[in-house]
Amino acid sequence: MQAQYVSNDPGYIGCKKKECKKLDQRGKCLVTTCSASITFHVINIRTSIQFVFFGAGFQAPCVLAKSSIHEFANPNKPLYGHLSSVDSTGTSMRLTWVSGDKNPQQVQYANGKSQTSHITTFSQENMCTSGLPSPAKDFGWHDPGYIHSAVMTGLKPSTGFSYRYGSNSAGWSSTINFKTPPRGGSDDLKFLAFGDMGKAPRDASVEHYIQPGSIAVVQAMADEVSSGNADSIFHIGDISYATGFLVEWDFFLHLISPVASKLSYMTAIGNHERDYVNSGSIYITPDSGGECGVPYETYFPMPTPTKDKPWYSIEQGSVHFVVISTEHDWSKTSEQYQWMSKDMASVDRSRTPWVIFTGTPWVIFTGHRPMYSSCGSVDPGFLLQVEPLLLTNKVDLVLFGHVHNYERTCAVYRNECKQIPAKGADGVDTYDNNNYEAPVHAIIGMAGFKLDSFPPMAGRWSISRISEFGYARVHATKTQLDFEVLTKPFFTTLNCVSLF
Repeated sequence: MQAQYVSNDPGYIGCKKKECKKLDQRGKCLVTTCSASITFHVINIRTSIQFVFFGAGFQAPCVLAKSSIHEFANPNKPLYGHLSSVDSTGTSMRLTWVSGDKNPQQVQYANGKSQTSHITTFSQENMCTSGLPSPAKDFGWHDPGYIHSAVMTGLKPSTGFSYRYGSNSAGWSSTINFKTPPRGGSDDLKFLAFGDMGKAPRDASVEHYIQPGSIAVVQAMADEVSSGNADSIFHIGDISYATGFLVEWDFFLHLISPVASKLSYMTAIGNHERDYVNSGSIYITPDSGGECGVPYETYFPMPTPTKDKPWYSIEQGSVHFVVISTEHDWSKTSEQYQWMSKDMASVDRSRTPWVIFTGTPWVIFTGHRPMYSSCGSVDPGFLLQVEPLLLTNKVDLVLFGHVHNYERTCAVYRNECKQIPAKGADGVDTYDNNNYEAPVHAIIGMAGFKLDSFPPMAGRWSISRISEFGYARVHATKTQLDFEVLTKPFFTTLNCVSLF
């Protein structure tokens, strides 16, 4: 449901737009009304829509008038296609889309190839509830339709192709150009990264959650994608902020289409996707609104071990990405911890005698909740148990979200700076990872949600702090990793870091 205040029209409250609706026999006006207008941005959510005019507020609304019921011309239309990588080869890409049609559809790609979709969905019964009603199960449910997924194989890494998806009966999408990521172990990778984006209405609607920076951030990234300045995207938790109001997933998928339909869009799970009482999440909060990870994992199938084990690793170019779930057990006895330890220990980071990497030189560790933040929101247990793994495996860069701003540390371990970056004349901070001391941590949770301000006293390990909407741009070669933060209003670079 979306709602707008008619009082947004200044002429309505003061009744400055008087209209006579009834005259007496002498032409004198007996009934005078006022008028106002509002506009709704509507997307195809596959179900009937009705507009209702009511007064007396949201708590005890009094219905004054209703429109007729409106239907979408094609509720089965295939929509919101988005890409993800299935492995480190760059030769296969998964396309996932939504339709009201339960019959198999196809993705046609690369001038003549095609794959038939695998179909899944989820039901109201799959949602969580508790002693208190949850939005997902009890009052915010919306039928998701059918989620189609197909893997495009036989591609080449770092190469442009085109595709369309759908069927003759349900209709076809437009033809979309996309690019595969570079294969793992190759030299060059450019990716964009952020957390906590969500969505915002493209009208004056009031919603339960609004992420005011999301539209501008997506547009800025879309410009980068169109210019060929990115190979892939990483969204590290708090994805749509639907939190049980399921129709908002459709609005989020619509929002990210300009970027997610053209590049590999990889995700990590956050508290607003997974956490709920008695659901198995490590944090007992109602943050997912009863979704318990089900919609997230259905809309964004990642190369994870299995359902509700949303951790994975993947290599693109010269980077090995370790993507974990901070919402699942990460303690030393947990399955996820054992996986993290084994995965990072297996990374080939070997050098030849000429100091050229033959493996994957950079390891980037990412998940939703941070280990370091001047704003708090840090679990000491997470830091105590998992941080030693980062040092042991010489992780270069750690990316987190959850806190809605940007903050970067020194090379830090156990709350102590092990290396302070050297600041160049150009303002770039440089860390010498040839003499590795500890990982550099960066919070990049500033992609949409209302921003968090910093306290007067920052952590002694804190090097840079910015409270603006934006995202990170990273360029990694086998010898250097450049990290930039771009922020509103013009999405110019405000912070630069180099690791080599």
